Amino acid sequence: MARWFEGPLAAFDTETTGVDVERDRIVSAALVVQDTEGGRPRTTRWLVNPGVPVPPGATEVHGLTDEHLRHNGRWPAPVMDEMARLLAEQCAVGRPLVVMNAPFDLTLLDRELRRHRASTLARYLQNVPLCVLDPRVLDRHLDRYRKGRRTLADLCAQYGVALEGAHDAAADATAALEVVRAVGRRFAERLEELSVAELHARQAVWHAAQARGLQEWFARNGSDEAVDPAWPLRPEQSAAAA
Repeated sequence: MARWFEGPLAAFDTETTGVDVERDRIVSAALVVQDTEGGRPRTTRWLVNPGVPVPPGATEVHGLTDEHLRHNGRWPAPVMDEMARLLAEQCAVGRPLVVMNAPFDLTLLDRELRRHRASTLARYLQNVPLCVLDPRVLDRHLDRYRKGRRTLADLCAQYGVALEGAHDAAADATAALEVVRAVGRRFAERLEELSVAELHARQAVWHAAQARGLQEWFARNGSDEAVDPAWPLRPEQSAAAA
């Protein structure tokens, strides 16, 4: 019987106008589905006209310009609905969802659904068990004393995963999926006895502890930056922009 990191996985990634989940917008996204380790992935891509200017700094990261999105992107409302429905479908068939830094991508999708669909991600996932695998949370817990950054590119280098075309949603989703499989293989003795549901629950605890540690580090260094312990989705902020 295949272990969870050898079996079916799906991965989701977004590219955005910025890093504020309450105000920034999705400009592209991808869902990558792989039925078995080494199997041929199936990729769904979305390109979105966000209806707001794309800051030059964001364009420098992902290469998507206002002009390109105006001519080639779709309106957000139907795209957000499609994304949420496909994520719910993956969960409904029991396929774990790989999301690098899940509180960013999933929260941003939730806010876009609120903005454009008067809905929430939770409504799409109603009565559907959500099982998320976040490579950053997993790696930070399982190899907590390793120094250095833990961006997707760093994790790919650490686990020997090729990352071609970084900051393309499909490329990043594929790489995150392969990192999770590599993490599973490297730490098989610690992970293989856990179901994905158990692992999902433990990641929430691990992320909260990691957030507390980072918050303490900020405080020691004179920063008042807040670190949200919620995972894999942050609660709605009352001051969220409409």
